[in-house]
Amino acid sequence: MRNKYTCVSLCFCFFSPPLPLPSLSPHRPPSWEYVSSKTINKVIQVHEQIFCCMAGSLADAQAVIKAAKFHLSFHSVQMETPPLVISAASVLKELCYKNKDELQAGFITAGWDKKKGAQVYVVSLGGMLVRQPVTIGGSGSTYIYGYVDAKYRPDMSREECLQFATNALALAMGRDNVSGGVANLVVITETGVEHVVVPGDKLPRFHDE
Repeated sequence: MRNKYTCVSLCFCFFSPPLPLPSLSPHRPPSWEYVSSKTINKVIQVHEQIFCCMAGSLADAQAVIKAAKFHLSFHSVQMETPPLVISAASVLKELCYKNKDELQAGFITAGWDKKKGAQVYVVSLGGMLVRQPVTIGGSGSTYIYGYVDAKYRPDMSREECLQFATNALALAMGRDNVSGGVANLVVITETGVEHVVVPGDKLPRFHDE
């Protein structure tokens, strides 16, 4: 079988205090001309309040995330405290950089910790690590950079931020023929994690699809 690729749309962003993060992803990873699954969850929990999204080779991304979860679990036992978000992003960065000639995968990592609060990091193909207030990724992201630049505000309320993220994802899914399925949303705050699933027929429509 040909190598599986996740052509998806991903988004992470902040909203106002206590600085929670909504993260969302469509559920449809295609395998070239074959859609391998319409229900896979690509928002992966790597620790209690740390999540990441993956894009690129699905097999590569899953292998990296599995290794990262092991490292973070071992690290939290050693330190007797939950890992920092930057620690999770750094583990992914090291794994990607050291295997950059073999891996074809990138990640968005987001979460909350007691040291720096809410954070979003991008680990690009090859292992570059960048912190950003809002970021998007996947094949569908190319259609919504203008929307994200125009509409994102760091002082949005929780409801405004969730609507912004849902709209961004719906726009990407409407234009990208390999993004689709349902939207998986995760809100990460100081007090915990909230999961929300938006079915495809409940997503907003912006043009005749």
